[in-house]
Amino acid sequence: MPKETVQKKSRVHQQAVQGPRQSQGIVFRTDIGQHILKNPAIVTNMVEKAALRPTDVVLEVGPGTEASKLQMMVGDVLKTDLPFFDVCVANLPYQISSPFVFKLLLHRPFFRCAVLMFQREFAQRLVAQPGDKLYCRLSVNTQLLARVDHLIKVGKNNFRPPPKVESSVVRIEPRNPPPPINFKEWDGLVRICFSRKNKTIGASFRFTKVLEVLEKNYRVSCSVKNIPVPSDFNVKDRVMQLLQDGNFEQRRARSMSIDDFIELLNLFNEAGFHFM
Repeated sequence: MPKETVQKKSRVHQQAVQGPRQSQGIVFRTDIGQHILKNPAIVTNMVEKAALRPTDVVLEVGPGTEASKLQMMVGDVLKTDLPFFDVCVANLPYQISSPFVFKLLLHRPFFRCAVLMFQREFAQRLVAQPGDKLYCRLSVNTQLLARVDHLIKVGKNNFRPPPKVESSVVRIEPRNPPPPINFKEWDGLVRICFSRKNKTIGASFRFTKVLEVLEKNYRVSCSVKNIPVPSDFNVKDRVMQLLQDGNFEQRRARSMSIDDFIELLNLFNEAGFHFM
């Protein structure tokens, strides 16, 4: 069954997110995340947390079975261009949580906020802080682009059929304007740092494949700027020296803040290294 995206006015939102009646006899595919929220109190709470305005256009993913009063878009939400909306409120199929979050955060024009239900551990990763056990690349990337708050814990018995995991509701508010950072390059750096998050940053940058990509990008950057590359250039030595000079060689990604990663990215960029 294809995923659905829904655009509608806020006044009909609560009707849309309530679960299916038993008499409808629909068999939901739990293997693709079709667990329907059946507790109207949680639905109401999610809508209240979204602070909807009478004129808001609301986007929902997977509206369940009571969508007769809504404007429907049928298709895979990850492959569909999202319409204009002010607020997104949805109980997502958990398998698409990460790609959908970043599809939202890179969506333009900006929306005001999203109130979304996720698997509990995924939600905890979104809000994790440096030093937390669940702090990871997802935490850093999301918090670079948005303010994220954990709102509600939701037990598995609030769904039909009950999933195997606990859930949580999270509020995501995009930073507008966004930080002046190329996100693809940022993600390239963060991906390297968290590839072995318990290792030092110096160790993460000693891998041959990482150094090969950095050297290739460095040579391209120098060529574009008409800067000659010394014949004795050694990318490993240069990268290690940069990390030492910036006091990053012995640090670990698990304890670095967003400001730390911004400083590290600037350190590399100023030396001609890029992560595209």
